[in-house]
Amino acid sequence: MSYDLPPPLRLAADRLMEGVSRKDMAQRAGAISQRYRGGGGSAAVVTSQADATAYVLTRLPATYAACARVFAEAAGRAPHFAPQSLLDAGAGPGGAGWAALETWPQIAAASLLDSNRAFLDIAETLAADAPSPLRAAQRLRADLTAPGDWPAADLVVASYALAEIAPAALAGTVERLWAATRGLLVLVEPGTPAGYRRLLAVRDQLIDAGARVLAPCPHAAPCPLSSPDWCHFSQRLARSRDHRLAKGAETPFEDEKFSYLVLARDGIVPAPPTPRVLAPPRAGKPGVELKLCTPAGALENRFAARRDKAAYAVARRIDWGEALPD
Repeated sequence: MSYDLPPPLRLAADRLMEGVSRKDMAQRAGAISQRYRGGGGSAAVVTSQADATAYVLTRLPATYAACARVFAEAAGRAPHFAPQSLLDAGAGPGGAGWAALETWPQIAAASLLDSNRAFLDIAETLAADAPSPLRAAQRLRADLTAPGDWPAADLVVASYALAEIAPAALAGTVERLWAATRGLLVLVEPGTPAGYRRLLAVRDQLIDAGARVLAPCPHAAPCPLSSPDWCHFSQRLARSRDHRLAKGAETPFEDEKFSYLVLARDGIVPAPPTPRVLAPPRAGKPGVELKLCTPAGALENRFAARRDKAAYAVARRIDWGEALPD
């Protein structure tokens, strides 16, 4: 399924580029990517509106797509969850909020937290033609590692934010995120071994705090994967012309790798868990092989033979990251 930017957000992003040098944006985008890869946080990487514009051009489509994919999974696992309020912690330019409104359009109030003023300002600019909860959102400059009076919300999101937090401060930040959560807490991180390990630590902490894991894990047992494997997924998205120019890329698409967790309070009623596909299915003449994480907390390689018409029909349509139907 495609998770492209909604038209009002795409138009708002395009307006940011009016009268702006594409060459300058490409240079800024390259410098931002290099500093992020070097371990710099957004405060050191995005220091001006021009930097924030370059970030929107190069990273917003991918982070939006990953969040939209994760929210779709969350909605499937909690079909009766109907949030009225959103807290986007470490909001950046606000893409997660747009994705949340696409999934749960009944959200009536939104709060965005970020320590970077350039991001908060550009999030406000992008929201000029957004749904009213984003136009009127409370935008708070706040350090996620410091105690603060965070608004509580039915849906709390931290996307691509935990990677910027020092390991010693991570547990305290996660505790505050969970304390602000009335329904679901959704965490999205880069789909790297480091991102996976970070989410594993968070998963253990929140299970001990009483959270229920809804996705991607179909269980609360220890992760059955072992090094060098790690739990991550991929979302393909189209690249605009400016996106390709900024990244110096030729292909009209990119694949965003991400890891995530969806955790629920006790009042959320989940759908029954089913096995999750952990790798691209391997199809051959005899049938399709699936690598699964099961509700029993185990890894399973399941083969759907072509002659088993019912099982094969399911296996040939399912994709990496999806849960098997009941």
